[in-house]
Amino acid sequence: MAESADDPELFWVEPEIRGIIPLDDFHVSRSLEKAMRRKPFDIRVNTAFEAVMAGCAAAAPDRPSTWINDTIRQLYTALHRFGHAHSVEAWEGDELVGGLYGVSLGSAFFGESMFSRRTNASKICLVHLVERLRARGFTLLDTQFTTEHLKTFGAIDVPKADYARLLEAAMANPDIPFD
Repeated sequence: MAESADDPELFWVEPEIRGIIPLDDFHVSRSLEKAMRRKPFDIRVNTAFEAVMAGCAAAAPDRPSTWINDTIRQLYTALHRFGHAHSVEAWEGDELVGGLYGVSLGSAFFGESMFSRRTNASKICLVHLVERLRARGFTLLDTQFTTEHLKTFGAIDVPKADYARLLEAAMANPDIPFD
């Protein structure tokens, strides 16, 4: 992570408690299910990775600053070119209105950030991400931290030692194709 968008330095975060969403216990609210049935967005994968990162880094009313600096953008863009960083995108016509990005290694997906410019856009992207991970046999969805928002989907806190075991098992698997 970085302290801010203007800070060129990076630092490593290894929390004592890690956030994950158990893929076998993912929860979608009735209201979100209803919204998804209307198919308000065209969901795409890996068509606008850098634009998703830009959306995640943009200031928002609830987040005036970001931890995504130019170094992080360059590194994740390189990971994307190598096939390890991915985006799930919500489109309204030709406009990107929400999305998320993260990294896949072994059978783990490490969610990095998400943004939304329309109601439910990032939430619907998260549902599509989980469906994709389940269908392909991923075993770990790392959210880094557990927020109240992610708890509504079933996110839980995992102690560092338990997380290390989950991560070790996921990394023992060969890389699972995301696309």
